[in-house]
Amino acid sequence: MKTALLKISFILILMNSAYAADQNIDMLNKLEREINVYSKKLVNVDVGDTVFWKSVNPGHNVEFIKGGIPEGAEKFKSSYSKDTSYTFKTPGIYAYWCTPHKSIGMIGFVVVGNDKSNLESIKKIKFYGKSKKIADDILSSL
Repeated sequence: MKTALLKISFILILMNSAYAADQNIDMLNKLEREINVYSKKLVNVDVGDTVFWKSVNPGHNVEFIKGGIPEGAEKFKSSYSKDTSYTFKTPGIYAYWCTPHKSIGMIGFVVVGNDKSNLESIKKIKFYGKSKKIADDILSSL
């Protein structure tokens, strides 16, 4: 019986690592009726998963917002017009934006490990312009 349980546990661990929930997000000049936008505004991943941002159109980047990451997480800011990625090691909500397009709504959120313990600090971020409404809508859905 113990051997069977160990085998099942081992198989589940292997399946878990083989089916990691890495996410791909495009950095775009236009998507439907929006300009300067990430293809996904909200993604959910597990600790250890990676988000890949693809520079489909030039002039965009990814910058974690000050006060918009969990305590203990690393700051992150990518180069402009370059593909980039980040592997999430700390659970919580991460708020990010495209540095030159943050006021016109190019923002996004990553929820890691379904942990929303830093939601109140995320709500204190001073979003402005079109980003304020987008952030309010997304945060109220969490």
